[in-house]
Amino acid sequence: MIRARHFLALAVFPFVAMVLADLANSFPSVFPTGTTIYYPDKTWNGFTIHDAPDGFGAVLIDMNGNVVKQWTEIAAVPGPFRILPGGYVMGGDVPRLPYQEAIALLQLDWDGNEVWRYDQMEQVKTQETENEAGEKEGGETVWSSRQHHDWQREGNPVGYYAPGMEPQIASGRTLVLAHKNVTIPEISPRQLEDDYIYELNWEGEVIWEWLASDHVDELGFSEEARNAIHRSVNWNEARQSADWLHINSLSYLGENQWYDDGDERFHPENVMFSAREANIIGIINREGNVVWRIGPDYTDTKELAELGQIIGQHNPHLIPKGLPGEGNLLVFDNGGSAGYGFANPAAPNGVASVRRDSSRVIEFNPVTFEVIWEYSVGATEKFTFFSHYVSNAQRLPNGNTLVNEGADGRIFELTAEKEIVWEYMSPFLGTRNFPTRRIFRAYRVPYDWVPQLAPPTETEVIPPDNATFRVPTR
Repeated sequence: MIRARHFLALAVFPFVAMVLADLANSFPSVFPTGTTIYYPDKTWNGFTIHDAPDGFGAVLIDMNGNVVKQWTEIAAVPGPFRILPGGYVMGGDVPRLPYQEAIALLQLDWDGNEVWRYDQMEQVKTQETENEAGEKEGGETVWSSRQHHDWQREGNPVGYYAPGMEPQIASGRTLVLAHKNVTIPEISPRQLEDDYIYELNWEGEVIWEWLASDHVDELGFSEEARNAIHRSVNWNEARQSADWLHINSLSYLGENQWYDDGDERFHPENVMFSAREANIIGIINREGNVVWRIGPDYTDTKELAELGQIIGQHNPHLIPKGLPGEGNLLVFDNGGSAGYGFANPAAPNGVASVRRDSSRVIEFNPVTFEVIWEYSVGATEKFTFFSHYVSNAQRLPNGNTLVNEGADGRIFELTAEKEIVWEYMSPFLGTRNFPTRRIFRAYRVPYDWVPQLAPPTETEVIPPDNATFRVPTR
């Protein structure tokens, strides 16, 4: 069985290597990009869309890593780009810096023409900057969606391919994750950058909404955690607000066996969310109540303790009906640091106090919490699979799992037996704030969702032996 890290001794964490000078000798700075491993007879072949930093926009690649289409009219803020059937692309447009949010949520056709737009949630001010002549620019008041980190289009609950579940392209509802600034003294005396979920009809009318701060008592915080949030919630001076929960994902539950068996918590129209800063995954019913939750403390029950502490997670969702593992919860458990209230020498104020220096992808039963499948790298050399932020996982129709280890711009496909059968290293280097190949989300779609392109030639890529692989000399 070929392991990616056998090949990528050259490629572990290039971003960290470039940015942290004191670790420059610990991580390589020269490594291959594009597709580095590919066994066509073991993969679920299609096109893969991913975001790229600093104006590179939405990038669509084939299995050999060739860029077959790129949309620079839209920009990750961060937020996912998705391909819809017919070659449509959807995501946020102009980022409203320094906030992590988009002015508008857009659907574009293959040629970049606007098909649908929403930017009417709230009026906001754009960032004021100084041009080369020293003149002030920006600072206008504009209407905005304030969309950040996620959205879903009716027809597909999770935003990636599942048999018979095609997202609508000319009608239907859109579920949007957004921001709303509020001050709630009992939570914090400082202004909160709260998470606001709203649902739109096709005409852009808000037909359902939910504000996180209204439900703080349903989130399972201990007294120590509430005190830590009140005293020491992370404050962003540039945004003049505290992103206290940092919800980074939302999805519909979709059809599932739990609801079919009578568990009302899993109604297909209910919404799953992920609060990254609090280590919480929850389900909201259509009355707005949090009806299912795990975290922030994973020692609450024996079953959760066996599941293990989830930290800074991204993209939890129920695997859609029709895919292997349907109904199980799949999540990229980042590790890094997050959580409130667990004060210790590394986090004396009780903020970002739960820590782990590795990542894992886990699939588990959301009723019993039994782990069904897990990908991690074991107890040693844990840093070799570690993305402390961003990232996601997608279950593919053949039972493989597509994993986006986003911090270092690496996407790979695993079999159920955890053999890496496809791997891609992003060549898109952003440099606006710091050098990064960060990928927030990546999704695989079938070739026929992009009728503008013929299915490409699929050429096997066998990695060289690192023991003899050398950079050519002059």
